[in-house]
Amino acid sequence: MSEPDRPQPDRDGPLLTQRAAIVFLLAALVGIGATVLTVLSDKGWPVAVSVGSGSAASAVLFFKEIID
Repeated sequence: MSEPDRPQPDRDGPLLTQRAAIVFLLAALVGIGATVLTVLSDKGWPVAVSVGSGSAASAVLFFKEIID
């Protein structure tokens, strides 16, 4: 008893959709911008990275909602 050949899933497809790529790109730009501005305001690097990470996370939520 042999099983019929099942079609293999398409493994050459994109890893992210265009929408997800744009959302992550914009969030990364917001995070980098917030980090640079925080460093330029004479705060320490740990504070700058924390601010950048928080703003990038918020940007993902924001852009996910407004980009359709």
